[in-house]
Amino acid sequence: MRRCTRRSVRLAARAALAALVLTGCATGPSLENRGQVTAAPGDSRHLSIGSAGFTESELLAQMYAVLLRKAGYETDLLTVGNRELYEPSLESGQIDVVPEYAATFADWLNAKTNGADADPVASPDLDTTMKVLRSLATPRGLTVLPPGRAVDQNAFAVAASYAERHGLKTLSDLGRAKLPVRLAAGDECVQRPFCAPGLKRTYGIDITAVDPKGVGTTPAKQAVQNGQDQMVLTTSTDATVEQFGLVFLEDDKKLQNADYLVPVVNRARAGSERVAAALGKLNSVLTTEDLADLNQRVDSWRRLPEDVARDYLRKKGLL
Repeated sequence: MRRCTRRSVRLAARAALAALVLTGCATGPSLENRGQVTAAPGDSRHLSIGSAGFTESELLAQMYAVLLRKAGYETDLLTVGNRELYEPSLESGQIDVVPEYAATFADWLNAKTNGADADPVASPDLDTTMKVLRSLATPRGLTVLPPGRAVDQNAFAVAASYAERHGLKTLSDLGRAKLPVRLAAGDECVQRPFCAPGLKRTYGIDITAVDPKGVGTTPAKQAVQNGQDQMVLTTSTDATVEQFGLVFLEDDKKLQNADYLVPVVNRARAGSERVAAALGKLNSVLTTEDLADLNQRVDSWRRLPEDVARDYLRKKGLL
């Protein structure tokens, strides 16, 4: 009779996870049955890195994999379409490491723990957000490593000519200008507290309408470029705004939450200081501007994420 090795068990688990991804469901261990929560941090030789399937997540996963391989680990990458699938797999140890966003992940875990109607717990303050995030992640057997310098959060841009004409550098400037603003964004912006309602409440910006062209899409940016709309909702790592003649307005009153990049690991398998040290090397160099540039190299220049990731690490002296 053939003996099953740990390696074969792990491969079977990944195959099961792939099947779950295809069928659209995944489960993690129950909160009542998690011995790994109190176990010593693990240091498994072979680690699976998950990504959420969009460019930025793929780039980060690729960089994590390269840094972990340099530190002596065997790695593989698994693309999982959304948080509803990869987070339970992270808890169960089918995935060992994922790149996450501090504020978004904190609110997601809070809703999972306390119900969909639970009040948000994340905030614009990074320290506060990290504290609550770790309090929610630890009981699930997850360790949230220190955040890096890069942040990917909602950002708002206007035409450079419009900003110059009205003397705009910040969202506060736009509020003080009392200009009517038609905002190109996703249709959910009408209700999201960090979009139209927040712009009105925090900055006094007169949002006259939300043009539902999506978040940071080409049609949305073109609408601002041609004057149909006055402002677009995109993200802080959007490297294409200049191509459309747009400039960011600073979120000077910190409306947006602290969505700094954080590696999250399964404590029982990847909670060691060696893993933290390997991934921490990226935190020390990667900036928001760097991440925007890397996204552009993949999305606009059509380069492969693995090539872009490796070139960046080499440029920064990490390889």
